[in-house]
Amino acid sequence: MPSDITSLGVIGAGTMGHGIAQVGAQAGLQVILVDVGDELLRAAMSSIEANLARQVAKDALTQTAADATLGRIRTAPQLAEVKEVQIVVEAVSENADLKRDIFRQLDDATPAGTVLASNTSSISITLLGAATERPDRVIGMHFMNPVPVMPLVEVVRGQETSDDTHAAVVVLAEALGKTPVTVNDFPGFVSNRLLMPMINEAAFCLLEGVAEKEAIDEIMQLGMNHPMGPLALADLIGLDTCLSVMEVLHRELGEDKYRPCPLLRRMVAAGALGRKAGRGFYDYRSARPASGK
Repeated sequence: MPSDITSLGVIGAGTMGHGIAQVGAQAGLQVILVDVGDELLRAAMSSIEANLARQVAKDALTQTAADATLGRIRTAPQLAEVKEVQIVVEAVSENADLKRDIFRQLDDATPAGTVLASNTSSISITLLGAATERPDRVIGMHFMNPVPVMPLVEVVRGQETSDDTHAAVVVLAEALGKTPVTVNDFPGFVSNRLLMPMINEAAFCLLEGVAEKEAIDEIMQLGMNHPMGPLALADLIGLDTCLSVMEVLHRELGEDKYRPCPLLRRMVAAGALGRKAGRGFYDYRSARPASGK
């Protein structure tokens, strides 16, 4: 078990993946960012460069440090490129079959001592570990969005996760400037078992005409001191991700209180996925509220 992690592989160059790659490189790790297409990787590196430029503009980072960070990130289209890193963090779409397939490939591609972590927001770490021959070295590292800003990493122990693996990941999270908080392997863990039902209930409030979307968000912001209302937050997270988590909670816990809101299902089917699609509960193409019912 590596006690001093200096190299990191990240699978998936989307919002979460390139955020994890950025914080890893800023912490001094050598990072390999993997995705299936050159265009996706170029877009990820452009986003990282823009994020670092904003930090430089705010005097939160020197240009020298920004350049060094970019120099520590290498991109690759092949998963086998992570064969020499000490830990891999998977950050692909919230799909159990896809993640299990990736973990099988990582198990074949990396040495037996490499830690395999998932950024999953709801899928069982035990399930992912069972797809490998090293379930003791499989763990959850659930970063929050946006990764460079949010301090929490929810560290999720699977049924077989070893104490050594857990200890190494806690140390790594702290080295990344994050606060690791350990939870056990239950659907949605803690963060999304609490957050997603709130977002789902906000969608029900909108569907049932209890209030307009702006009112729902403003009540939670001003009355509950939330920095962002639940519907705006759903747009930031991605409505497809919210729906996936609710489906996991509903299926695994078997209670009607986790039933996904029909409005949420309808919006995902229509492609209104939130900020990444330009429209969700709000319309980001024109800065006007989108139709929500």
